Amino acid sequence: MGNTKQLTHVESLLPAGKKWKLVWNDEFDGDTLDLSKWDFRLHLMQHRHKTFVDDAAELDGKGNLLLKLYEKDGNYYSSHLQTGSNYLDRPGESYSKFTWPVAKIKQPKFMHKYGYYEIRCKLQIQPGWWSAFWLQSPTIGSTLDPVKSGIEVDIMENFTRDGIVVHNNHWDGYGADHKSAASGDRKLEDTPDGFHIFGLEWSRNGYIYYIDGKESWRVNGPVSDCEQFILVSTECQGYRDGESPSEELKKAILPDYFIVDYVRVFDEVE
Repeated sequence: MGNTKQLTHVESLLPAGKKWKLVWNDEFDGDTLDLSKWDFRLHLMQHRHKTFVDDAAELDGKGNLLLKLYEKDGNYYSSHLQTGSNYLDRPGESYSKFTWPVAKIKQPKFMHKYGYYEIRCKLQIQPGWWSAFWLQSPTIGSTLDPVKSGIEVDIMENFTRDGIVVHNNHWDGYGADHKSAASGDRKLEDTPDGFHIFGLEWSRNGYIYYIDGKESWRVNGPVSDCEQFILVSTECQGYRDGESPSEELKKAILPDYFIVDYVRVFDEVE
């Protein structure tokens, strides 16, 4: 992995009153993304997404992941990182007269359920693209029981450049049966270095969301009881509704980055 010198990172802001054990993490030390931990999401609902790429993620050698926005020939590109994959994203393959929704089942890099999930990151500066830290089920929407088939858990989503983030949960797929719960806007307080810590405590009793160590939202249910994977993602506006960038995205002055210091997962211990 090239330079593997261990750098100093800040301590986690763990929920008080419980004991926690680190079970998975990436501190993004060194100079090469650890592909034993991460994969790239390139498809959206079985289709190769025009602007999801595998060359917009790099390490800065100072303990940070840089997810960058770049432009080429009038189009804009960024990267999704994930530790597993959703069956709805896998492109179909034809066998005889049938097209199967799953082309190839890939072994996930990391799947987990319950515990505390945390990211320390610095939000992007330029308009027209968004960032997120979230959990996804590989089988979301495959049944009408979200406890069994899982829930999309958006620990942090940032769409605008005004210091506003949101938390969202989605279940029962993305069609006519889709259901959701949303926190509404949460305004970030300024920090000395511009970094913020977003966390989620997932237990059988519900989900509790944290911003910089303070509870910002909670949802009692439904609660997924299946293992889910982690995503750290960025996306360009305009391409879900069409084949061209949004007017906001065209205003972006490049380069611009979504910067991640670490991602950590803890289990509660007795």
